[in-house]
Amino acid sequence: MQSIAMTSPRSSSLFPPLTARLIATALMAGLAADLTWEVWARVLTPLVPGVGGPLEPAALVQSVFGLESRLAGEIIHFVVGVAFYPIGYLFVARPLQRLIIPALPWFVTALGFGAGLFVFALYIMAHLIAGFPAFLGWVPLAWCSLFGHLLFGLVVGFVVLVRERADD
Repeated sequence: MQSIAMTSPRSSSLFPPLTARLIATALMAGLAADLTWEVWARVLTPLVPGVGGPLEPAALVQSVFGLESRLAGEIIHFVVGVAFYPIGYLFVARPLQRLIIPALPWFVTALGFGAGLFVFALYIMAHLIAGFPAFLGWVPLAWCSLFGHLLFGLVVGFVVLVRERADD
């Protein structure tokens, strides 16, 4: 049996090795993406004509989980955005992309990831679980949410790209 030499440790597996550096990368990506999301959601979205106010993900979390505490909703949304969504990018989105379309540019994968987060938030969580109209009926706020989730995906993908290039 013949073995094939791999040029990069990342190319030998669909999944990245779980290291301290990977955890740091995920947390940095999540923090940068969450900060970007928050600026978009709370500062810029209210300026979009027809929207009327900021995106309120904590309110959605409250509705989904039946929480009374706004602070609890904010904390849950923050932890999910900083810690868990980047793990989804690293261990779900990119492995699927590498398996199905290996030559796809990083930013297309990142945009797809952001779109997937949007579907998760406004279809699965808001519609199927909390009972709101699917994608909030595509009111202007829903479009702002889509844009914010696309930004989130791009920032996660970019931070991961920069950190990986620093390893090369």
